[in-house]
Amino acid sequence: MEAADQQDLSLKLFVVLSRAVQTITKRVEEDIKKYGLNPTEFAVLELLFNKGDQPIQKIGEKILLASSSITYVVDKLEKKQLLARKPCPEDRRVTYAVITPEGKQLMASIFPHHKAAIEEIFGGLDAEEKELMITQLKKLGFYAKGL
Repeated sequence: MEAADQQDLSLKLFVVLSRAVQTITKRVEEDIKKYGLNPTEFAVLELLFNKGDQPIQKIGEKILLASSSITYVVDKLEKKQLLARKPCPEDRRVTYAVITPEGKQLMASIFPHHKAAIEEIFGGLDAEEKELMITQLKKLGFYAKGL
């Protein structure tokens, strides 16, 4: 295949992938908003629900959000009584975000529905296609990261 054809194909792939991600993200956000949360609040709660207490300073890198935004989100979730701050006993510079019993109850009730919504969104692919896409997208991502 000629270089110009390769470039055109790469550009088309970029556009198709970008549009697919936008559409999928929109559908996922619609699902999350049904529960009275924004996507960032949901991501923080989901992290704490599934992984346990987290240093606030590390949450941003785990959910791919700028650290400057994390404090704002933690404040909002704290006001909603869905998480609390807990100082680290060994290092005064570190504060943990801890999901509250109310936060656990909320996530336990909505997470199965959210998981089902994700399954519906990706219902256009069978299991084999999903596995292949995961492999291919990881390969593409690692290659792009290495450039």
